[in-house]
Amino acid sequence: MAKNVSGRPVRPQVVLEVLGREQLSAHLVRLTLGGPGMANFQDKDATDRYIKILFAKPELNLQPPYDLDELRKSLPGEDLPVRRTYTVRRADTQAQTIDVDFVVHGDQGLAGPWARDAQIGDTVCFSGPGGMYQPKPEFDYHFLVGDETAIPAIAASLEVMTEDMVGRVIIEVNDQNDEIELQAPAGVQIQWLHRGAPFTPEATVLEGAVREAEWPDGRVQVFCHGEREVMKSLRKYFHDERGVDRRDLSLSAYWAYGRAEDEFQAEKRSSVGQIFEEQPTGRG
Repeated sequence: MAKNVSGRPVRPQVVLEVLGREQLSAHLVRLTLGGPGMANFQDKDATDRYIKILFAKPELNLQPPYDLDELRKSLPGEDLPVRRTYTVRRADTQAQTIDVDFVVHGDQGLAGPWARDAQIGDTVCFSGPGGMYQPKPEFDYHFLVGDETAIPAIAASLEVMTEDMVGRVIIEVNDQNDEIELQAPAGVQIQWLHRGAPFTPEATVLEGAVREAEWPDGRVQVFCHGEREVMKSLRKYFHDERGVDRRDLSLSAYWAYGRAEDEFQAEKRSSVGQIFEEQPTGRG
């Protein structure tokens, strides 16, 4: 197996086809992917497992998998395939397919409009999956928090919980048309928050609802993902104020308001992009 500059093995790019699509809510679209390329898909034992989809400019007629090192020699930076990170909602080993859910807000971004317009037979190329989180039975309470982008990982996490697990889920969306049905143990309370508008720093209500929630006794495992500045505030709450051990806290930014993903990813190497002073390895 090839290795990267750090000496770690490099997984092969996975090339799949769009086999199906489903409109889950007003702004959430599920694509089912599969095909012979599933032979290269190496699943991970994590409920937040993510892939990095590579999008190439159609007019360049580049064929996946992409030899990025060679392309860097012949193409300007703006013509290289770009990465977008998405959660694998479900992997079906029997059917040899995976489901990936996309948040679609009109023409905003790159991946959303692509998912909105994707046709059966279209090709998808990605690397991964990565991921580390899954709900663990040794915890007394499970607190899962996020915005629309965290719905796939939260839904996958709830489905693997045992019936004796207890906890709370708080998810912020635009309105009731963005809610989906979630399967959860009876002891897990689910709360949907409505901004009443697309996300802005002024419209978000997630932090306030988390702070108002009753804090449980015992050891708490936290999964908290969404917009960067909201995550910074919730890091202060969970880690600094409530004292949740960092090893018990899966918290990072999936995106940043007003930033394209390329800029968002670049800022992760600076102080403005870091949730913790020393950023943990994870989705990025």
